[in-house]
Amino acid sequence: MSLQRPNNGNSSSSSSPKKHKTAGSTCVLSSSADDGVTNPELDPTQNGVSTANKRRRGRNPVDKEYRSLKRLLRNRVSAQQARERKKVYVSDLESRANELQNNNDQLEEKISTLTNENTMLRKMLINTRPKTDDNNH
Repeated sequence: MSLQRPNNGNSSSSSSPKKHKTAGSTCVLSSSADDGVTNPELDPTQNGVSTANKRRRGRNPVDKEYRSLKRLLRNRVSAQQARERKKVYVSDLESRANELQNNNDQLEEKISTLTNENTMLRKMLINTRPKTDDNNH
């Protein structure tokens, strides 16, 4: 009675991809595309299991750490960009507020000048009117 491993459709011929392990991560070295053999890790129809399911099942802790650090770096960069955009936005608002304040000051000065001119002209008008005699009535 001999024990044999079940054949999962993976052949151990020289045309299959070779796995090379380095520093806790696995690299897949695939054969050239000219040999006509499909890469089992790239062919989702082989063995009835898609590569997406394989990836979900066994995530490498080193890969998780790499993704976490990558996400952290992206978040830091994004936060820095948001802070810079906010500085530009606040700076634009401040300059706009200064422009509007200057414009408002000029308009208030003009209103004051015109009000004074209007008052003076009214007084001149009153003083230049011919006086009517109330006795002639």
